[in-house]
Amino acid sequence: MKDIEVRVIDNDIEKAMRILKKKIQNDGLFKRLKLKKSYEKPSEFRRRKQREALRRERIAAAKARNRR
Repeated sequence: MKDIEVRVIDNDIEKAMRILKKKIQNDGLFKRLKLKKSYEKPSEFRRRKQREALRRERIAAAKARNRR
């Protein structure tokens, strides 16, 4: 687990909360919590994993095209 740290400057709690929320989203914590919230059938699990793999492949292919 990564330690997520946000500094509060000039008692600006709202800004610190926005920064914290963004860091948590980038870390993927919200997504993991949402998945653990309820039971996921094995077939849904496999389907989700396939979709995620296809998405990663598309992103990698797009990056490769942009590097040329």
